[in-house]
Amino acid sequence: MAAPPDALQPYPVVGALPDDGSLTRDLLGPNWSASRAWWPLFIVSGAFAVLFIVAIAFTVVKGIGVWGNNIPVAWAYGITDFVWWIGIGHAGTFISAFLLLLNQRWRASINRLAEAMTIFALVNASLFPLLHLGRPWFFYWLVPYPATTGVWPNFKSSLPWDVAAIATYFTVSLLFWYLGLIPDLAAARDAAPGLRRRRVYGVFALGWRGRAREWQHYRVAYMLFAGLATPLVISVHSIVSLDFSITQLPGWHSTIFPPYFVVGAIYSGLAMLLMLVLPVRRIFHLEEVITRRHLDNIAKLILLCGCLLAYSYVCEMFGAWYSGNVYERFAMLISRPFGPYGVLFWIMTAANVLTPHLFWSARMRTNTIVLFVAGVIIWVGMWLERFVIIAGSLSQTFLPSSWHLFIPTWVDWSLLVGSVGLFVFLFLAFLRWVPFVSVAEVKRLRLDVQRGVAERSAT
Repeated sequence: MAAPPDALQPYPVVGALPDDGSLTRDLLGPNWSASRAWWPLFIVSGAFAVLFIVAIAFTVVKGIGVWGNNIPVAWAYGITDFVWWIGIGHAGTFISAFLLLLNQRWRASINRLAEAMTIFALVNASLFPLLHLGRPWFFYWLVPYPATTGVWPNFKSSLPWDVAAIATYFTVSLLFWYLGLIPDLAAARDAAPGLRRRRVYGVFALGWRGRAREWQHYRVAYMLFAGLATPLVISVHSIVSLDFSITQLPGWHSTIFPPYFVVGAIYSGLAMLLMLVLPVRRIFHLEEVITRRHLDNIAKLILLCGCLLAYSYVCEMFGAWYSGNVYERFAMLISRPFGPYGVLFWIMTAANVLTPHLFWSARMRTNTIVLFVAGVIIWVGMWLERFVIIAGSLSQTFLPSSWHLFIPTWVDWSLLVGSVGLFVFLFLAFLRWVPFVSVAEVKRLRLDVQRGVAERSAT
C-alpha cells in the first residue's frame, strides 16, 4: 500500500500509525515525564520572572521616572514591548483560527502550541500600557462605566479602543484555547497515573465523555470561536497602529500603518512559533507528529510575510518622499537611516528583509538549525523595528531645539528581559501540565489519512 503524501499525515508512513490508545500515550506521556532540561529551564525562567515582578514593583512605587523616558521621548521601551508582545500573539490566532476556517489540516499538530503562545504573549502585552499610565491602579478610568462624576473616556481617542480590543482579543483567545483543550483534558483524566491528577483534569474537562452529541456541539462552538477570532487578528493590531498614525508626528502620520502592523505582527509571531516548536519537537521526540511538512509550511508563511513587510518598508519610504513634506522626508529618509539610531535601523532592515529569503530554498525550509536561527534573528529584528518607529521618531521631531535621545535604564532592560522570562516560565508550565499537542485533532487527521489511503487503494 502506498504511503499518503506528507501534507496529509502526521506520521511518515501509514504502517507507523498507532492505534488510538498508543497515540494518546505518545502525545500525553511527555506532559507527565518531562525532559531533564525542564527543571533547570523552569528555575532560570522563574528567576527572570521574579526580576520582572521586582521591576514592576519598583516602577509602581517610584513612578515611571525610573524609566529612561524623557521629553520628547515619552514613549519608549514600555510601548515598544507592548506592541512587540501583542504582535507575537497574532500568529497563534492566525494558525488556530484562520487556517482552521481554510481547512488547512496540517495545523493540527502545532495549533495548541500557537494558541498557548498567544495567551502568554497577551499576558505580557497587557501589563505595559497599564504601567505606562503612571498610576496603574486607576486603569478602570479607561473603561466606559456609569461614573458618578460624569467623566467618560474620550471615544475619539484610540487608547480606550486599545483596552476594548485587547480585552476582547484575550477573552476570545482564552475561550478558544480552552474549548479546544476539553477533549484532551478528558483524555488526560482517563490516562492520568494518579488519583489527584485524574480529579484535577476531571474538573477542567467539564464532564466530557466523548459522546456524539458532545462532539456535535463542540465542533459548532469551535468553528464559531474561530470565526470570531479571525477578524480580531486584523482589528487588534490595526487599532494599536492608530495610536501612532492619527498623530501629526513625522514618521507616524501614515495610512499604511494598519496593514503594515498586521503583517509585522503575524511575521514576528511566526518567528516566535519556530523558536518554540523546534525545541519542543526535538526534546519530546515529536518528529513524527510535527513533521518536516509543518516546518516547510511555517517557513513559507514567514517568507510571504517577509516579502509583504519589505513592500511596506518601501511604501513607507516612498510615501514620505512623494508627500513633499519636509518634516516627513527628514524623518523617514534622513533621520531614520542616518540619525542616532541609524545602526539599529540597518540591523532591523537586514534582519527582517534579508533573512526570510533563505526560505526560497526547500532545503533551508526544513533545516531545523537554519529555521531556529532565522526565527531568533527575525524575533529580535521585529523588536528593533518597533523601537526605531517609536523612540527614533520621537527623539527628533519638528524643532531641533527639542531633540533628545532616549537611553534605557536598568529598569527598562529588566522589564524587557523579565517579560521574556515570564513568557518562558508560563510556557514551560504549560508543557508540563497541559496537553500541548491536540490529540483529538491528530487522531481525526490520522483517520482522514487512513480513509484517503483506502479510497485510493480501492480505485
